[in-house]
Amino acid sequence: LRGLGPEVQWQQSYVTGDKIYCVYIAPSEELIREHAKQGGFPINSVSRVMSIIDPTTAE
Repeated sequence: LRGLGPEVQWQQSYVTGDKIYCVYIAPSEELIREHAKQGGFPINSVSRVMSIIDPTTAE
């Protein structure tokens, strides 16, 4: 991850029974895909988070 530069940051991952969802801060999908390639792990899709909903944003 360090080799891709400081603009790619791993935030956290969520593990389910058969999948892992990873959250990154990155300027592009290409950098996230390159990280997966260098790490030797699969990447099925990349989605941009448009907003966050949590108890502090609820009305």
